[in-house]
Amino acid sequence: MIEILMLTAVLLPMLLGAALPLLRLGRRARELTVGGVLLAEALLCTYLCTLPDESFLLFSMTEQLRISFRLDGVSRLFSLVAAWGWLPVGIYAFVYPRHLPQEDSFYCFYLLSLGAVLGMDYAGNLVTLYLCFELVTLASMPLVLQEHTAESVCAALKYLFYSIGGAFLALCGIFFLYAYCGLEDFVPGGAMDPALTAGREKILRIVVFLAVVGFGAKAGLYPLHGWLPTAHPVAPAPASAVLSAIIAKAGVLAIVRMIFFCVGTDFLAGTWVQQAWLSLSLLTVFMGSMMAYRENVLKKRLAYSTVSQVSYVLFGLSCLTADAFC
Repeated sequence: MIEILMLTAVLLPMLLGAALPLLRLGRRARELTVGGVLLAEALLCTYLCTLPDESFLLFSMTEQLRISFRLDGVSRLFSLVAAWGWLPVGIYAFVYPRHLPQEDSFYCFYLLSLGAVLGMDYAGNLVTLYLCFELVTLASMPLVLQEHTAESVCAALKYLFYSIGGAFLALCGIFFLYAYCGLEDFVPGGAMDPALTAGREKILRIVVFLAVVGFGAKAGLYPLHGWLPTAHPVAPAPASAVLSAIIAKAGVLAIVRMIFFCVGTDFLAGTWVQQAWLSLSLLTVFMGSMMAYRENVLKKRLAYSTVSQVSYVLFGLSCLTADAFC
């Protein structure tokens, strides 16, 4: 039962989003359909929060490469934020004063992005999380491109390149973790195998740090933060809202899963990786705040504020303590 509900939460908006341009609905019918799905998603994710922890295997590509999903405290929190955040923004898009060009296209990728984000939220291992992480980028990039101006094209490409570049760094870390650490599904506290990591601690810490920086690109962590102040001003307001409020948190979720559910805090506590992570977070907080203070364009100011505020979360995580995590 829980498995079906989780898959429904992930696949329903993606299937409807993909079908929406083909249905050619009128404006009223489209708004009722999209609004109904967004409300159903919010209620479904809320109901899932009342159910016990569960994990299940969907299918296996190889013995180690498996697509699995997991319901736990982290997935409950992030899925609630995503589902209930997408709903009011979607309703606002119905009355967006400038009227979205190619509305079917916008709602198509808006729903696809929601499904991809929920796929990340309910991911049960790093492979599933990484695939959904890439899908979030591919589904949300057209939202930045929606105005079809030269400026929006450049901003969308910058978002795409930064996100894919960050994902490539994260993928390198995932390769090493799977090869040397015996990781399969997420385990609270981490699942590093000391027998496999013995003698490889230096290289593993390097790739973990690169993965943090790579996933941090989505969260606006310096030095891969530049896409946010470029993409936000040119994207329609509904797209900017979900990019800032929710999609940027996809990077936070990926880092949480990798550090606290795969690597483990003991492996990084007191090392140069923790110090570098702390330093980058504090630098991003300060830089984002100062750039927001100096910026005159409101949407750019909000973008720099997002860079700064999300890094407060990353700074807390970098402390690698239970109190900071909570």
